[in-house]
Amino acid sequence: QGDKMMAGRFVGSTDPIMEMLSASITVDQRLSEVDIQGSMAYAKALEKAGILSKTELEKILSGLEKISEEWSKGVFGVIQTDEDIHTANERRLKELIGDVAGKLHTGRSRNDQVVTDLKLFMKNSLSIISTHLLQLIKTLVERAAIEIDVILPGYTHLQKAQPIRWSQFLLSHAVALTRDSERLGEIKKRINVLPLGSGALAGNPVEIDRELLRSELDFASISLNSMDAVSERDFVVEFLSVATLLMIHLSKMAEDLIIYSTSEFGFLTLSDTYCSGSSVMPQKKNPDSLELIRSKAGRVFGRLAAILMVLKGLPSTYNKDLQEDKEAVFDVVDTLNAVLQVATGVISTLQINKENMEKALSPEILSSDLALYLVHKGMPFRQAHIAAGKAVHLAETKGITINHLSLEDLQNI
Repeated sequence: QGDKMMAGRFVGSTDPIMEMLSASITVDQRLSEVDIQGSMAYAKALEKAGILSKTELEKILSGLEKISEEWSKGVFGVIQTDEDIHTANERRLKELIGDVAGKLHTGRSRNDQVVTDLKLFMKNSLSIISTHLLQLIKTLVERAAIEIDVILPGYTHLQKAQPIRWSQFLLSHAVALTRDSERLGEIKKRINVLPLGSGALAGNPVEIDRELLRSELDFASISLNSMDAVSERDFVVEFLSVATLLMIHLSKMAEDLIIYSTSEFGFLTLSDTYCSGSSVMPQKKNPDSLELIRSKAGRVFGRLAAILMVLKGLPSTYNKDLQEDKEAVFDVVDTLNAVLQVATGVISTLQINKENMEKALSPEILSSDLALYLVHKGMPFRQAHIAAGKAVHLAETKGITINHLSLEDLQNI
């Protein structure tokens, strides 16, 4: 009990199992750097508010810089009583500079501290994700420009439909991913609202200059309502929702490429760099990279569903349930960064087989063009559609392709 940072209210020790359940340091230590950034900004605001002297501010900033260095070098020592990243950093600060460290939390709650940390982390993470996403889009567009003359069958219902350009296929995925890029940009607007200075729920009692905090931490604006600011996780749901759409598009692209790379299609060959073999069948070349992209989509969907279930039914302001948000965000950030880079590698290194694509261009996929030819001759489209369909059926009955029907066959139709 004596080691508890907030032990004044409590008598006796906490159940060790409860401590294990409550602790989040193994997860949220990823927020170490942004937590320190937030504390540095808050210390400056406390000095402006007259809570800290200049000497105390210098001590705190120096101590926080030392802690940041320890984290970056991997030598920060987490101990059993460190419940989360906030208490770990505060505990270490006290070890370094003494009791003056206790002034840093004046007017600040872990409620506004943690949501600020998470927003800072997500601002940085979205920039990296956006960079990887734009690189994938660029790779698709550049490849489409180079291979613009390659023709292959387009499919609906996995049945041959109409001829398309390989470049059109690539750009169809690039366009979808561009929408995802736009959505990521839109999320940033709402992440870029500063919650720090909201206190536990009722605001900050020491007249903290929130504009100073906003400027120091590079936020675009400050939150308008302290109760909402400490509890809203709309930005987490938005991010996971956009990530879900992005993964749907990546999964679709992966599935297309898996199909095209099969020996039955033979339209393309994946680089060995992104494939694996079989432990039993020596001839196998498995598209593991694409299968993992496809499976990671399900993982991301699950994270979105989980956070929605956590938020559903919570009363206003902060609740411990919100501790679950960080693991979801971290996992999805890592997943997106990995799959986007792998997808870019797959696209940039695959080899297409133009001959197999051309062989798959059977005459019946021009049936729509036959119907349009009849339309240009004055026939209503519905009648032309029926006539073209009859031509296809007649060719199938005769065991020939539609272009081998005789003039008499076509006239009889």
